[in-house]
Amino acid sequence: MPVAYRNQHYAELKKQHNKENLFEDPEFPATNSSLYYKKPPPGVVQWKRPGEICENPHLFVEGISSHDLNQGIVGNCWFVAACACLALKSNLWEKVIPDWKEQEWDSNYAGIFHFRFWIFGEWIDVVIDDRLPTINGQLIYCQSKQNNEFWSALLEKAYAKLFGCYESLAGGNTGDAVVDFSGAVVEAIDLQKEKYYADQNKQDKFFEDLLKAWNRGGIISSSIKPQGFRLESRTDNGLVRGHAYSVTDVKRVRLGHGLRAYFKNETIPLIRLRNPWGKTEWTGAWSDSSEEWSKIGETERGNLGITVADDGEFWMSFTDWCKNFSDADVCRLINTSLISIQKNWDEAVNFGKWTRNSDPLLNRCGGCVNHRQTFLQNPQYLFDVTKESDEVLISLQQKDRKIYRKEGQGDNLSMGFNILKVEVNRKYRLHNMETLKSMHKSTFLPARMMFMRCELPKGRYVVIPTTFDAFMEGEFMLRLYTDVDSGCRELVKDKPQTKCWTPLFGYPQVVTHIYVDRAEIGQQGDQAEGINPYLIISCESQSVKSIAKKNSLTPEFQFSAIFFRKKVREPLTVQLWSDDLGSDKFLGQVTLSGRPDDVSHLQQLQLKNKGSKEADNMPGKIALRILTSDELTAL
Repeated sequence: MPVAYRNQHYAELKKQHNKENLFEDPEFPATNSSLYYKKPPPGVVQWKRPGEICENPHLFVEGISSHDLNQGIVGNCWFVAACACLALKSNLWEKVIPDWKEQEWDSNYAGIFHFRFWIFGEWIDVVIDDRLPTINGQLIYCQSKQNNEFWSALLEKAYAKLFGCYESLAGGNTGDAVVDFSGAVVEAIDLQKEKYYADQNKQDKFFEDLLKAWNRGGIISSSIKPQGFRLESRTDNGLVRGHAYSVTDVKRVRLGHGLRAYFKNETIPLIRLRNPWGKTEWTGAWSDSSEEWSKIGETERGNLGITVADDGEFWMSFTDWCKNFSDADVCRLINTSLISIQKNWDEAVNFGKWTRNSDPLLNRCGGCVNHRQTFLQNPQYLFDVTKESDEVLISLQQKDRKIYRKEGQGDNLSMGFNILKVEVNRKYRLHNMETLKSMHKSTFLPARMMFMRCELPKGRYVVIPTTFDAFMEGEFMLRLYTDVDSGCRELVKDKPQTKCWTPLFGYPQVVTHIYVDRAEIGQQGDQAEGINPYLIISCESQSVKSIAKKNSLTPEFQFSAIFFRKKVREPLTVQLWSDDLGSDKFLGQVTLSGRPDDVSHLQQLQLKNKGSKEADNMPGKIALRILTSDELTAL
């Protein structure tokens, strides 16, 4: 069930009001405090209800469309672009605008409306009255082309209420608003940095990825950085700098006419966009009246809905889009439903905080990896990849800070995350950079959400969300998607806990980390066929096993384990076996004392037969590193 914002329940409030007693929202009054905190609008503002602005007001006029919207007097193109994206997806807008038929103007009209937003992991129901800010009888902010349609203006008012006032919405991000409309994850793409326009293979792969995201209900927007030009200045081909455009279609279009076109099967990737101004369009190739449209048959043109009008919507080639736009936000609706024809993902959601504490073991805001002394003091989340390889999606979102703009503190924290490969049996927090392997790291930006897709081999991992600078406090939500359950959970404890039976059974005295890099098996001339080596590392009553490396005499394992040891004098063993279809073959072992003063660098050791250290040599060597400490929070 959605959470009622400020404990205002729509159904209860509507029962208390009617046409003669219209609702006036005490939580978001029709005063300057709801408009701005610093910069007033350019004129005398009057708050008017839709019935005072026009005759016969409606929530929707002839349905909902991305063409409905225009930017108002005050610039808010990012929100208009997000609304245009929302209008394309009925499954989304019907959730954001609940009971929309019941909310239409009728005999039960009481001047009250409600909208829902997905905020930091939960749906929030926001109630508003319908008094809207106007100057000279015109709406100041988001508005519809039809002057008696008000869904976008009312939606924007509810969003402004959520963040304190209308001015708090100045200078937002389209992707963030789309996330608030949907619960999607947003991937920010730097088109110029990636240089898709210069690499055809890379561009083709990118288009297929966008097309797949679009066909699965994804939402895309794009913009052009001003980069020294005036904000909202125009390029030579009609695009507006510093302006958010909503993508309204992504298609691979067939070239040619008639049956011949079907047999030749020549296609071109095109993308359709909309300017929130409702006018001013791209004038290059594939614009409304360009000659390129003669390459396409009439049926195909009709399917694409080509119109020669300055309505703000236009097509362009995907190559030109990559070349002319600098940034894109791709909002992906991740399918977690078990009953679906699309790929479904397993979702793990964790909420956390970066909090400061003078005790290093309790501090949880250590900053990025540049701060090596404090990096591992950040929150840590462990997960497993149980398949041979799996695509992993990670989304890190910080709590929106727009509501603090009134206090001059509304900027996002610069944040990101690192993915580290850890010991296969790790259960406690990481404390030593030497014991881990960095696999991937995100960029660090003052963005509300950071997203990454990566392929990871089977193993155990820890993702560490961090702010760029150390000792910066804030709240975050970490979402992780895998093909199968990853067991994602926060690592909270630093070491094994003492129990009531500890005096009887003992407590660990040292902690030992073993990392096996590689092995060399047999003698020169031996055949690798049928040799499928794997490791078993044993300590006291515990043992861990690596995956087998097929047909290899020089396997690279990069495999590690950690043990909290009670019997300090009992050695550890690393055994090498070959997986021979049920009749496994022993290839040799090494025995390690695991004392704190042992050599800690990578060393190559001779394989020996079972028994003591003085056992017979066996053909082959193993390269490993062992670290031991009598301080249990050292590793």
